[in-house]
Amino acid sequence: MKNSFINALPEDPGSGAPNKPGVICLANETRFIESYFDEPLTTYAVGWRDPNNIEATLNFCCPPVPVPRRFTYKEWTNKESLLSETDDIRAIGSDFKRVEYTGKETEGKTLNKGLTVLVDLDEVADKANWEQLYVSRLMTRLLRSELRRAIGLLDDGTNTAKTWDTTAGKDPDQDVLTDLIAATTTSGLRPNRILYGETAWDKRGISHRAQNTAGGFASASLSQLQLAALLMVDGVAVSKERYQSDASTKTQIVNNLVLEFFQTNSPDLADPSNVKRFVTPAEGAGGNFRVYTQQISAKLYVITVEHYSNIVSTSTLGLRKLTIS
Repeated sequence: MKNSFINALPEDPGSGAPNKPGVICLANETRFIESYFDEPLTTYAVGWRDPNNIEATLNFCCPPVPVPRRFTYKEWTNKESLLSETDDIRAIGSDFKRVEYTGKETEGKTLNKGLTVLVDLDEVADKANWEQLYVSRLMTRLLRSELRRAIGLLDDGTNTAKTWDTTAGKDPDQDVLTDLIAATTTSGLRPNRILYGETAWDKRGISHRAQNTAGGFASASLSQLQLAALLMVDGVAVSKERYQSDASTKTQIVNNLVLEFFQTNSPDLADPSNVKRFVTPAEGAGGNFRVYTQQISAKLYVITVEHYSNIVSTSTLGLRKLTIS
């Protein structure tokens, strides 16, 4: 028996031909984008840079990996990656030794994330560039949420408690070096990036200066680049970002932690990075974010910023952290 309701539904005529009043039609994403996509504001979002540089810290933790909405990535199997052969010599008349890589393949998809703000036009009647202002506010909140997700995964490493204070004999940099060696012994791959929370970084300097020695003063004044060279890693960064944790409290996202992890500059679907941020570029936007605008009544205006991403832990091997008191 035919479904008369389905048969009665007309085809969507497209954005150039409006539907007849009182006729039910199926909505689709393409039609929605054509109706509400704001190209100038999307271009602004692509070129926008947060003054607090949240995105720089996020990219330090996990640079974006461009993927389609649904994709397959391979979890890193460090045992197979570190195998060494003693029988790789081919005998005459035979083939080379055959090896297999059995890294687990995982199905993934990027998640649609975004925020919307409702604006009363009377409130912005005398403000210049108010649309850009709201886009920047939404972008900041979205990036802060992404950074918190990434830190939550990096925080899952093996923890060691350390005290960096004015007690004589403390050497914060040696503590980190010792932990890096332990991480390398576990995974075979030395962590190449270290992220200090602002409190941990301050305690490092206080502890070095308290030694009252030339070496202590010199260590306390090392730049992040110089410290990276000392620790034999590719990069050292300090997170100063905060979020509103309750009505009256702003909490550091990293705080008193020193996070040690491995991350490549150009990650892909199979590299050994501890955490990956998969992103789906916004079609036609020139970047990863898309902006929609819609005037829903005479005085009310809606701005929406969306993106597609998924931050996942692909390996906890070698992932380490120090908790500083």
